Amino acid sequence: MAGSAICRALQEMGYGDNAKGGALLIPNRQELDLLDAEAVNAWYTEQKPDVVVLAAAKVGGIYANDTYPADFLLENLKIQTNVIEGAWKAGVRRLLFLGSSCIYPKFAEQPIKEEALLTGSLEPTNEWYAIAKITGIKLCESLRKQYGFDAISLMPTNLYGPGDNYHPENSHVLPALIRRFHEAKEAGLETVTCWGTGSPMREFLHVDDLGHACVFVLENWSALDQEAPRDDQGKPLAFLNVGTGVDLTIKDLAEQIAEVVGFEGTIEWDTSKPDGTRKKQLNVNQLKNIGWTSKLDFKSKLFDTYHDYLSTLSN
Repeated sequence: MAGSAICRALQEMGYGDNAKGGALLIPNRQELDLLDAEAVNAWYTEQKPDVVVLAAAKVGGIYANDTYPADFLLENLKIQTNVIEGAWKAGVRRLLFLGSSCIYPKFAEQPIKEEALLTGSLEPTNEWYAIAKITGIKLCESLRKQYGFDAISLMPTNLYGPGDNYHPENSHVLPALIRRFHEAKEAGLETVTCWGTGSPMREFLHVDDLGHACVFVLENWSALDQEAPRDDQGKPLAFLNVGTGVDLTIKDLAEQIAEVVGFEGTIEWDTSKPDGTRKKQLNVNQLKNIGWTSKLDFKSKLFDTYHDYLSTLSN
């Protein structure tokens, strides 16, 4: 989902054409297994990319994280190490690594600033994925600090949009709710049961906004620059938050999705299931200060996302 959006944004800006900024190299899983270090290094040797964006990861919601903790930790660590270390060794000029807002402590002060990293305990329902992403951030930062490798990272909030995963158990909350309400409408059900209390607050960013943010930072931000964003201690930030800076309750989200889908029944809440982090709103001032803000309207893009889901049913 994220990788496709980044490619769309690059193409909109003229990249992908050798006459306008260079070809896009987009190997799929069959062409390049990122879990295979030898294959990754051979690809770097053959293709000689100038800039690398690492959007690949093993992702999922609360159920998937809790059920497959070793997979989430091992696979993400391998992907990140192979791609980031391989890029540095191959002499890649710049690298952008995509992390996740789940890197922050469960009880971080809201809205969450970049400086909150490693200041408290993680949310247990996704700590394995979070630890892997923190390691990726620190690998980028350490290579910059020790070797001058121009590697930066963005921490997106919860993403939604075309190309999402609508699996009934392994998807994130927004696509999972789209599928649940759609199936309930089609089956003529009078109620839909959602996990938790509905009270947690979440922030959502359309994936095309993320794509444009990635192109923007690659063109306008390097942690090696003297004028780069800095933390509260005056040190260059190795990563920046990217989001809308606006959140809503899961209950509000469910009601908006029910409206978009056309489900007219009752929403019930299974409070025996976990809520996850109570609130996770990002402070996006650092990215805003260098010139980028979210531009896409949530409700209209929610309609588009539902139509994307419907298109997956006909494929």
